[in-house]
Amino acid sequence: MSGSTLDRKYEYRRRMPHYQRPGRPIFVTFCKLIRDPFPSAARDLILEHCLHDHGKRFDLHATVVMPDHVHLLLTPLSDDQGWPHALPAILKLIKGISTRSVNKLSGTSGAVWQEESFEHTVRTDGRFQEKLEYIRQNPVRRGLAAKPEDYPWLWIAPQSIAQCRADTPVRRP
Repeated sequence: MSGSTLDRKYEYRRRMPHYQRPGRPIFVTFCKLIRDPFPSAARDLILEHCLHDHGKRFDLHATVVMPDHVHLLLTPLSDDQGWPHALPAILKLIKGISTRSVNKLSGTSGAVWQEESFEHTVRTDGRFQEKLEYIRQNPVRRGLAAKPEDYPWLWIAPQSIAQCRADTPVRRP
């Protein structure tokens, strides 16, 4: 593919609208710009930033900080005018603040995250449980923990724990 065609394709993709329906959970994945793994201290900071606006701008149902990407399952809350907080603004806050913290920790500067993220509106309870389990089991599937609760960068909201599959316990927040 020629450079100009590739540029146009990428430009088009980056301008895709972010549709969100009020009150609907959204499953989000965003990836590290350079795939070398985050050290443990950086994952601690990223998890802290993912949790920061829980209950303020969004209800966070679950999150996991993997060595090279992050998954979130959240529902944007309404602002003072009754509109849901926009997902791009939520992600900009999480990614921006975590970038500054990770750069400070590592003594570096510049982008940490890819600009794009993958978002999927969750429309049914069954899909919600599927995405919740996907987040829980991600460290196990990647061989980073024997059980979800053994992975220190996994967080599940207390109200979501009841929706988890009974065959695998969950670390209590």
